Amino acid sequence: MNPTRLLKRFLPLVLALIPAMAFLIHAAAPGEPAKIKAMLLTGQMNPYHDWKVTSARIEALLEATGRFDVTQVVSPAKGEDMSTFNPDFASYDVVILDYDGDSWSAATKKRFENYVSGGGGFVVHHSSDNAFTDWPAFNEMIGVGGWGGRDKAFGPILRWRDGQQIHDYATDGGAIHPKKHDFTITLRDTTHPITRGMPREWMHAHDEIYSRLRGPIGSTRILATATADPSMRNGTGEHEPMLMTNYFGQGRIFHTTLGHVGINEPQPIRQTQCVGYTVSLQRGAEWAATGSVTIPIPHHFPTADKASIED
Repeated sequence: MNPTRLLKRFLPLVLALIPAMAFLIHAAAPGEPAKIKAMLLTGQMNPYHDWKVTSARIEALLEATGRFDVTQVVSPAKGEDMSTFNPDFASYDVVILDYDGDSWSAATKKRFENYVSGGGGFVVHHSSDNAFTDWPAFNEMIGVGGWGGRDKAFGPILRWRDGQQIHDYATDGGAIHPKKHDFTITLRDTTHPITRGMPREWMHAHDEIYSRLRGPIGSTRILATATADPSMRNGTGEHEPMLMTNYFGQGRIFHTTLGHVGINEPQPIRQTQCVGYTVSLQRGAEWAATGSVTIPIPHHFPTADKASIED
């Protein structure tokens, strides 16, 4: 066949294949890890928090890294039938929980336990550690939690004293927090992948210091703490855990108490615009999913005396 005719015959096919070939070359490019499949499980919250605002913010912050493909899974509304609520946990690398509401079915709870113990990542966000008071495995996963009737029977309070984390069996009472204010985050573990490279101290903006969190603790490891002066209402003067990790079976768990968003809270919400909150959440979620951290610490990370806020 004439070479010119051959070119005319097959040129359209070659041109049509170029986009697909380019995609394959890009997908196989070295140094570009596959995106992390993240489930953001939400849909109910206690009366003091706005899950719609919080979940939208979490999704945006994770997606902004380019590392995550986030899917929101929204539960039935409070008081509605939860018997058919059956998220497909196994299809995701990590589950971020922004939920404190009605109990799940026994079957769904068991599937979640199996997911985490089998190696699934889990991120506990702020008031999600108020949830599921009567679910023993959940309390083991989060290590410590607050409110919902969590008293001394649930286990000791976890705190940092004299250069080490301690289990406080003596202090009575459940969780409390002072009013929102700017406060210093102090790293207690500078070698963990989540916190490695962060300044030893950095200023966090206008948030709550969850205090007197208690539970089974297990292998919970404190990464960072904060303290509120006793002169403040509900200030304990203790170094309370703000960032933590834990394990449940083979599953990695990152627990952050930062990120309060109140009902009808005026925009913008400085605490979720704090670069320290953003980066610790992003890096914590990546670690929970993969066991390592590639998300960098930006140059505009907060310092010991100044918070850093971005849109």
